[in-house]
Amino acid sequence: MANEIQIRAATEVDAQAWDDYVLAHAEGTFFHRYGWKRLIESNYRYPGHYLLAERDGAIVGVFPLGEVKHLLFGHSLISVPFCVYGGVLADDDAAREALEQRAMQLARQLKVDHLEARNERPMRDDWLRKEGLYVTFKRELSAEHDENMQAIPRKQRAMVRKGIKAGLVGELDDGIDNLYEAYSHSVRNLGTPVFPKSHFAAIRKEFGDDVDVVTIFHEGQVVASVMNYYFRDQVLPFYGGGISEARNLAANDFMYWEVMHRAVERGCRVFDFGRSKIDTGSYRFKKHWGFEPTPLNYEYHLVKATEMPDLNPNNPKYRLFINAWKKLPVGVSRIIGPWLARGLA
Repeated sequence: MANEIQIRAATEVDAQAWDDYVLAHAEGTFFHRYGWKRLIESNYRYPGHYLLAERDGAIVGVFPLGEVKHLLFGHSLISVPFCVYGGVLADDDAAREALEQRAMQLARQLKVDHLEARNERPMRDDWLRKEGLYVTFKRELSAEHDENMQAIPRKQRAMVRKGIKAGLVGELDDGIDNLYEAYSHSVRNLGTPVFPKSHFAAIRKEFGDDVDVVTIFHEGQVVASVMNYYFRDQVLPFYGGGISEARNLAANDFMYWEVMHRAVERGCRVFDFGRSKIDTGSYRFKKHWGFEPTPLNYEYHLVKATEMPDLNPNNPKYRLFINAWKKLPVGVSRIIGPWLARGLA
């Protein structure tokens, strides 16, 4: 029937058309790209269920989903695992509804605990919505570096200049060893399991020049490093951290300024500081940069579960675990952490 919407599973043959649609869609993000399907399937052995909506042979919507199953953290269908944005992209309400209905049907067939859509804005009032937990921070960049520096509030600007005066040097890093060294120290100190090194290597391999790593050195020593995602005219520093000496050197402050500076040179006009939980250290850090938070609207369709998941460090039942994790030797955290992190998708 003409104009009827057809929903089917996307395959590798559809990859380029999928990415073209995402790039052209106003609400498309780096995390909607088809490469995440390849990554979660090859690196984590999690099935990717990427749904494609077509009308008269043309793509009118996409819904990227990954099926995560972990002994401790349950069984879920997520759009998108290991990402902060997701959900349906569609030309119209009919295509969106058709994709969401097929996803709910798939969730029942797979017998997952829940289906999760990581939306930037509210989509379905008939799904449960997690409010007051996650926000994102975005701000437009000027093409002039001095204007971007002046846009940083005075106290935070002083921290950036402290890093400059300390002689910190930022360099594009061809590998991920320095990133992993700095990041694994940082997340251990926060009481969070670290991903395996292969996770970061796979991201660089999959997305090529749309991902880079900026590493900060002090007198030849790595003190901080960050992996950055690029999409259209946006930059999103995603995995970043520093060793214990980074704080006194203002290395993290300098690092994000260095990313901002390089992103402008690359032609970026939006700095996306990414997701944070409200009232956490990272939330306050981003506020100090003058970024205003925008709520994220993660929505859940429950299947076997009776309530929304609560896998976040503010949950009191994880407090003892987090405090114990902070005391682990970094080497031990790198051995145990990857198995836990694969469930914290």
